[in-house]
Amino acid sequence: MEKFCLLLVSLLFLSLLFNGGTARALRNQDGSEEWGYVEVRPKAHMFWWLYRSPYRVEDPAKPWPIILWLQGGPGASGVGIGNFEEVGPLDTNLKPRNSTWLRKADLLFVDNPVGTGYSFVEDTNLFVKTDEEAAKDLTTLLIKIFNRNEKLQKSPLYIVAESYGGKYAVTLGLSALRAIEAGNLKLKLGGVALGDSWISPEDFVFSWGPLLKDLSRLDDNGLQKSNSIAQKIKRQLEGGQFVESTESWSELETVIIRSSSVDFYNFLLDSGSDSTTISAMELGLSKRISMRRYSKYLSSLRGAPGGDGSDLDSLMNGVIKKKLKIIPEDVTWGKQSDLVFTNLEGDFMKPRIKEVDELLAKGVNVTVYNGQVDLICATKGTEAWMKKLKWEGVQNFLGKDRTVIHCGSDLTIKGYYRSYKNLHFYWILGAGHFVPTDQPCVAINMIGAITQSPGPGASS
Repeated sequence: MEKFCLLLVSLLFLSLLFNGGTARALRNQDGSEEWGYVEVRPKAHMFWWLYRSPYRVEDPAKPWPIILWLQGGPGASGVGIGNFEEVGPLDTNLKPRNSTWLRKADLLFVDNPVGTGYSFVEDTNLFVKTDEEAAKDLTTLLIKIFNRNEKLQKSPLYIVAESYGGKYAVTLGLSALRAIEAGNLKLKLGGVALGDSWISPEDFVFSWGPLLKDLSRLDDNGLQKSNSIAQKIKRQLEGGQFVESTESWSELETVIIRSSSVDFYNFLLDSGSDSTTISAMELGLSKRISMRRYSKYLSSLRGAPGGDGSDLDSLMNGVIKKKLKIIPEDVTWGKQSDLVFTNLEGDFMKPRIKEVDELLAKGVNVTVYNGQVDLICATKGTEAWMKKLKWEGVQNFLGKDRTVIHCGSDLTIKGYYRSYKNLHFYWILGAGHFVPTDQPCVAINMIGAITQSPGPGASS
């Protein structure tokens, strides 16, 4: 009887919240924030949160942009991680962030795919199984948000991704273009930016061993073990064994951790694997450890209790959930959804180079940026997959000289930049996997250049 009453309350809540497939959106008093749910498919609900910039500059020659931030994982929460730990207006202590990307654009965060963060499904069969399915849901979300708001339609949308989010970004870019061409989606696609993105898993796993050997983090024996598993992954991918290749990816990460104790998100740091982690690996739980490593990294840098992100969990399930008012009581926010990852493990190791080629061929501005000391999506691997592009301009791009990047009055070299037509690449020195956190000044100026924003820059 108790379960029936809870179900009835939940259904009543949903009937009040949703109307015609679109959630009732709420906003704060001054209209600078708006959020809500979109029912992207029956019983599949995606949460979004839009911030309007206080730095907005009205310039007809350069319309104020909107950035859609896509987190990685897969299954990591953009509404939580990207927002409060990387580029949003407030940090996890709810203090203003000087390096917020609101200086350059409005920010739209989503918990994608459904089942991530505040997004939820009423039936576990509704989790997405492919990047294309995730892109279709995101396109539906954009249709529901943009088609009803003429002001938003005037701003170009830039899809900016991190890590696995890069695979969502390129598939969404193509899906959104099709919807725009068909007249179903009313927005201007400004471009796609791929930050330390998991575009070609094969190229990344082959980069790990040689890179770590050159850094003295692996010896010849460790290099041989790494390359052997990478070769196995290559054979599995060629044979269409995508789930098996995901298992081998996890095996390779475990071998590298045991051999080098290197941090996958900054190869200058140690992984800090404790006896509990090692025991979990020995028990065959290495994939679960690999899945959760992404969502723990930023919290460990900030010295969160136990390095497990418990402070962000408390914030999102406490003060923020209370503020938002529309999160169902039985939805518990989490940094990383194991179920989302598990349902995508058949797509996890599939490359998305072809989609990048298609975007370039359609004239879409594509920017790639990479942190120098990232390992999981190492620059060495990124450069390798970019050389595989079939886009007609790739050889001219590769032949261009790089331009040095500084920040503000600091004459220290912060990175390098190369551009040809609609393909652009940033090498960000001193940054690991999370560029906006590691090099905030460079990141703000870079995103300003990508979006051609008239907003204020950053100083060193």
